[in-house]
Amino acid sequence: MGVVNSAVTRLDPVAVLESTMIKVSIVEDDAKLRETLVRYFAGQPGYRCLKAYANAEAALADLPLHLPDVVLMDINLPGMSGIECVAKLRKVTPTLKIIMLTVFEEGEQVFQALSAGAFGYLVKSNRPAKILEAIREVFDGGSPMSGHIARKVVQSFQSHAAANAAACEETESLTARELEVLQSLSRGHPYKEIANELGISLSTVRTYIQRIYEKLHVHSQTEAVMKLARKQGGVTLAMGFKSDCSFFGRC
Repeated sequence: MGVVNSAVTRLDPVAVLESTMIKVSIVEDDAKLRETLVRYFAGQPGYRCLKAYANAEAALADLPLHLPDVVLMDINLPGMSGIECVAKLRKVTPTLKIIMLTVFEEGEQVFQALSAGAFGYLVKSNRPAKILEAIREVFDGGSPMSGHIARKVVQSFQSHAAANAAACEETESLTARELEVLQSLSRGHPYKEIANELGISLSTVRTYIQRIYEKLHVHSQTEAVMKLARKQGGVTLAMGFKSDCSFFGRC
């Protein structure tokens, strides 16, 4: 007879805690802000800063080796721009979720960032708690951006009318209920709020969203809302967080 190993395998509590944390990496050339972000995440339960990079080139060389859950990416980087870095990172790691964190609010830059693969777009004046919410939302499948930037995104969509016809054809395939869910997403409503609005369960909301992605041939909420905006020629996107206080405590 074989020897039965009666030893009980015990889970390492540190390893369990690590597995539940949202791992974040930062690409920011401003040393003061970069260090402030690193220190802030170090003190937040449920979040862990894996790496912080001062430029796009360093991020491209190292970030794919560590695979964070979410990346905060500055747009105004020395050398390669944040937008170009997003596009290159998404080619190497297609599932990588990136939030543009910047002072820029130009509509065309927003459009380029989202087209390159960014999942959200927030200004640096957002208070830290709101940026944590944005990271959590992107981690859960959402696409946060400030209300002001969302309006500029609409303007950019209107200037890219050539894509409207194709988007219209795809969105016509959605059922009335799927369109309601997508419109709620475009207004920035979280999944729980959509479930309450429509009188359905959270799991049903997720099922509708998966169907929407399949029908529109997209992989993120941002891409789905972009197609809706093209179809409607400028839907009000209110995916937003109001700018309350900055990282440096100024309101």
